[in-house]
Amino acid sequence: MHKKLLGLVGIAAFSAVTASQSIAQVSKGYSDVGFVVGLGNIGGANASVGGRYENVFKNLPDLGNGMLGFMVSADIYSFERVRFIPVGATMNYHFRIDPSNKVDLFLGAGLGFRSVNCSTYANNDCGYTSGLYVIGRAGGRYFLKPNLALYGDLGAGASTVNIGLTFKLK
Repeated sequence: MHKKLLGLVGIAAFSAVTASQSIAQVSKGYSDVGFVVGLGNIGGANASVGGRYENVFKNLPDLGNGMLGFMVSADIYSFERVRFIPVGATMNYHFRIDPSNKVDLFLGAGLGFRSVNCSTYANNDCGYTSGLYVIGRAGGRYFLKPNLALYGDLGAGASTVNIGLTFKLK
């Protein structure tokens, strides 16, 4: 009787470990794409809408066992009849902190280019110019399913706070 019970406990434990390994979301080779809605940029700026794509391409065993990912982002928002389209690229360091693999936290840094359209102003002179900007970002994902996560980030770019959904590609 004890052997059967011990066997069932072993099978249950093996199943739990196997299940958690099979839903490991972010690891080397992970890619996702998603959309975001942003809030809180310049003064009275409208909410931004945008997208994110990321590929995690390198394990960093000597750096806290984290992972390195490359993210591309694009957004659009307006302020005082001026349209802004920032496009950026960041390198993100992903922390390995959640054994259940439901939470992915990262810090990122990179560069972006912000296109400004002032076509509703005489001589396109609205006081804003297109140009490069530095990106600093902290963010994370909470996996609802192995291929679907709630996404959020804080930092520079189109908005101070962005929230959305990401969909795992591979």
